[in-house]
Amino acid sequence: MAISMRPQQIRRYGDLAWLLAKYGTGATADGVRRTLAGGTPGAGPAEAAPEMNEDAKALVADLEQRGPTFVKLGQLLSTRTDLLPAPYTEALCRLQDGCRPVPIEAVADVVHEEFGRPLQGVFSSFDPEPLASASLGQVHRAVLHDGRPVAVKVQRPDVVDGIVEDLDAIAEIAALADRHTEAGRRFGFGAMVEEFRRSMLAELDYRREAANLRLLRRNLAEFDRIVIPRPVDELCTGRVLTMEYVDSRPLDRPPDGIDGPALAETLAGAYLHQIVEDGFFHADPHPGNVRLTPDGRVVLLDLGMVGRLTRGARDGLLQLLMAMSDDDGEAAAGAALALTDRRDDGDFDRETFVRRVSALVADQYAAPVGRLSPGLVLGEVARIAADTGLRPRPELTMLAKALLNLDDVARRLDPDFVPGEAVRTYGAGLLRRRLVPTPGRILAATLDAKEFAEELPGRVNKVMDALADGRFTLQVEGVDEAEILRGIHRLANRLASAVVLAALVLGAALMMRIDTPTRLFGYPAVAIVCFLLAAGGGFGLLTTILWTDRRRR
Repeated sequence: MAISMRPQQIRRYGDLAWLLAKYGTGATADGVRRTLAGGTPGAGPAEAAPEMNEDAKALVADLEQRGPTFVKLGQLLSTRTDLLPAPYTEALCRLQDGCRPVPIEAVADVVHEEFGRPLQGVFSSFDPEPLASASLGQVHRAVLHDGRPVAVKVQRPDVVDGIVEDLDAIAEIAALADRHTEAGRRFGFGAMVEEFRRSMLAELDYRREAANLRLLRRNLAEFDRIVIPRPVDELCTGRVLTMEYVDSRPLDRPPDGIDGPALAETLAGAYLHQIVEDGFFHADPHPGNVRLTPDGRVVLLDLGMVGRLTRGARDGLLQLLMAMSDDDGEAAAGAALALTDRRDDGDFDRETFVRRVSALVADQYAAPVGRLSPGLVLGEVARIAADTGLRPRPELTMLAKALLNLDDVARRLDPDFVPGEAVRTYGAGLLRRRLVPTPGRILAATLDAKEFAEELPGRVNKVMDALADGRFTLQVEGVDEAEILRGIHRLANRLASAVVLAALVLGAALMMRIDTPTRLFGYPAVAIVCFLLAAGGGFGLLTTILWTDRRRR
C-alpha cells in the first residue's frame, strides 16, 4: 500500500514523522535499553536513567496534544512491553484521556440526533457541567422523568471522521515500515495497527460498552463490594450511553472507616475471577476508572476497553501466575510458551528464553515484598519472548498492562498489598474448586467416554485397512536418528530371520510326505536337515534376543 499523500492527511503525516524523528530511535526496545544506567530487565522508572524518564513523560505530553487517536495509540503502546521498555510503558499507562469539554449546545444536538427528541424530552434535568471530559466523549449527571439519577456519556460531535482519517494515516505509515525496516518485519506494525483500528472503532460504539457493563455485572454478582453501573437499555445508542449514577469519590479521598486491605483483596480476587474463570476482564483499571462509594465499596467505570481470553489462554495464564508466585522459573517459561506465537522467520532461541525467564522470576521472588509485581513480570516475559524469536499474543500484553494498573490501585487501598500472595491464594482455591466433580463435569466426561466408545471400532478399522493396504505410516521424532535407524535395522533382521526359519519348518513339513531313498532317523533326510537347521536357527535367534536385551538393560 503506497502512501497517498492526500492533502487533508499532510498534517497527520507531519505529526507522525515528527514523533518518529523525536522518539523513534530512543523509544525502540534496543535503543532505549542501551541507555539504561545499570538497570535490570523490566526495570521500572525509578531504576532507569533519568533522561529516559523525562523522554517518556515528554512522549505522553506530545500524544495528549495531538488528539484522541494519538492518546488511544499511546494507551495501546502501553500494552506492548515487547516493543517499549518499562519506563515508557508505565508512563503511557498513566496517559490521561482528558481535554476541554464541548459546549452543552453540541451535547444537546447529539442527544437530539440519537433519540429524535430534544434534551428536555429525554431527561427531566441535565447538568450542563460535565463530571468528566475525555477525547471521545464526556459524562454529565442527569435525572430521568421517573426520578432516577443517571450518568450520561455523550460522544463528541464529528469525532469519528477525525479518528478514521488518523487511522488511515497511521496504517499507511505502518505498512511502509513493515516493508522497509527491520523493526517492521520483526514486530509487524501493520497487524498491530489493524488490531488498534478494531479496538478503537469498537470503543466508539457505546452499545458495546453497555453490553460490557451488563456482562461484567453478571460475572461479578458474587462480589458484593464491587459495583458496576447498570445501563439504562432504552437510552443507550451508538453515541449516547445512559447508566445509573453511582455516588463515588477518587481513591486519594477515601471515606472514613474504610477497610483498605479487605477492599484490595476483594478487588484482586474480582480481577483474577474475571481473567481466569470468565475470560472477560476490564482492561483499563487505572485510578481514574476505579473509585470508592461512601459506604466503602469499589466502583469500576469505563468499560470501553475490555479483554477476552480463550479457555486455553486462561489455563496458561493461571499456570504462569502460579509458577511465578512459587519461584518456578522453568514452569513459568513453559506456560509462557503457550501464550506466544513463532515469528515468520522461525528463529527461536528456546534455551535463552527459558534461562532469562527463570532468572527474571528468581529476581522478582528475591526482591523486597513491596516490589513483587505479576504485571511487571508478565510485561518482561513478553519482552523476552520478542527478543528470542517469539511474538507475544495480544492477550498477554493487555493483561500485563491491566495487572500493572491493578497493582497501583490495590496499593493505594493497602500500601502493604502483596500481589504475588493474592495470586497464590486465589489460584490454590481455584484449583481446589476445579478438582471437585460437578454435575456438568461428570456429564462432559460421560459424553467424552460415550464418543470414544462409539468411534473406537471405526478408528481401529481405519488403522487395520491402512496397514493391510501398505498405507500405514509412523512418524517418529527423536533426538538420535542414527540410533533409531539401527533399531529399525535390528528389527528388520530379526523379522527376516524369523521368516526364513518359518519357511524351513514349513518346507520340512511338506517334504515329510515325499518318499525318498535317503532317510535319516527313519524320515526323509532333506526334511530332517531342514528341521535341524530351523531348530538351531531358532535357538540362536532366541539366545541373541535375550542376550542383547539383557545387555541393553
